[in-house]
This record gives sequence, C-alpha cells and structure tokens, in this order.
Amino acid sequence: MVVCVCNHIRECQVRDAARAGSTTACQAYRTLGRQPKCGQCVTFARAIIDEERAAA
Repeated sequence: MVVCVCNHIRECQVRDAARAGSTTACQAYRTLGRQPKCGQCVTFARAIIDEERAAA
C-alpha cells in the first residue's frame, strides 16, 4: 500500500524504518532519504510506526 504519494513511499518501507529505530514519521522519511511534502500522509505513517513499536 502507498503511504506517501508525493514521495512514493510504501507501507513496507515505513515499517522497515520503524523497525530500524525511527519513532516519528519525519525520522522514517529521513531514513528513506526523503521528507514529508504535503503532510497528508504523516498521520497514517505515524499509525504504522506506532503499530510496529507496539509489536516490538
């Protein structure tokens, strides 16, 4: 599933970034070499990161 259309970031990439230690959407995007643009995806990315952190 696509999380961020602006940066072409997929859910699996956000999950990988969270597993690698990213605790915020901005950190996850930086891990991927990108940054949020319009911001509409940040809430969804944050939910994915929170889900991954809870599972850890």
